[in-house]
Amino acid sequence: MDHKTTQWLLLVISLPTNGATARMRIWRALKSLGCASLRDGAYLLPHRTHLQQAFSDLSAETMREGGSAWLLTVHGQSEEENEAYRSLFDRNGDYAELLQAISQARKTLTGLTPQEITKLMRKLRRDYETVRAIDYFPADTSTQAEVVWIDFVNAADSILSPDEPHAVSAPIARRNISDYQGRTWATRCRLWVDRVASAWLIRRFIDREARFLWLDSPEHCPADALGFDFDGAAFTHIGDRVSFEVLLASFGLEADRGLFRLGAMVHVLDVGNGFVPEANGFEAMLAGARQRTVDDDQLLAEISVVLDSLYAHFSNDPQTSQTKR
Repeated sequence: MDHKTTQWLLLVISLPTNGATARMRIWRALKSLGCASLRDGAYLLPHRTHLQQAFSDLSAETMREGGSAWLLTVHGQSEEENEAYRSLFDRNGDYAELLQAISQARKTLTGLTPQEITKLMRKLRRDYETVRAIDYFPADTSTQAEVVWIDFVNAADSILSPDEPHAVSAPIARRNISDYQGRTWATRCRLWVDRVASAWLIRRFIDREARFLWLDSPEHCPADALGFDFDGAAFTHIGDRVSFEVLLASFGLEADRGLFRLGAMVHVLDVGNGFVPEANGFEAMLAGARQRTVDDDQLLAEISVVLDSLYAHFSNDPQTSQTKR
């Protein structure tokens, strides 16, 4: 992140007084971007490519609604002036509210049902990622919020998935895909993010004839099955990598940009640190599919279609190289 921004985007807009609906829609869009308001109708953002495009879109919408718009690139006249602009994007207040909400939620976890925990996690993740997305000049509070958020996710996961694997410290051995064909793979039942994505990865890129066993307990894993995403499994969390990322590294698939970006999304959802905009949507679809499907075979089949689409999107997304971790 550029902490020394010296170029700024200034959008000056004026809407007709009778355009209340359009005014509200544009105001909400400006708020979602985290703009600094210099005065009524004058909005500032740091000069970033994606923000310039967002301002251009709002400028065009303003003019379609019969208003006027000017989009300018401006420079601070001194470092003191640039620092004054940067101070307009201080998110300490937003983080304070978020930290309080997470702290309160943390105290209630043990009294909630799994469905309530999942719903609460989705809401807080959305709130967390909303602040992260507009934190253009992150400071210590950003790091503090990440630590607290990871603690909350781990606490929730320990209730939702008591057999969640613990990361080990070990080198990741490179495997030959040809030695892993037509095998039986096993993981914990009631698939969630890392397990369902890993199963998709195995069948799609590693072992197209893979057979899966969904285990009530890791202790029931047959000796001849390849376990993944549980303690003692052949493929599980290593260091800061989740099982999906370990599979990528093990089979030399990390250079595939679509898979790498999918790995970043799984990482965010499984261990809580990082930011991928698509993560919330995928988690919501997975939660809905898990409520509708009758077993893990059906769930994998349904979510595989979603993962195929996300893989295609990430493979061709010009923002792929900008994934935040």
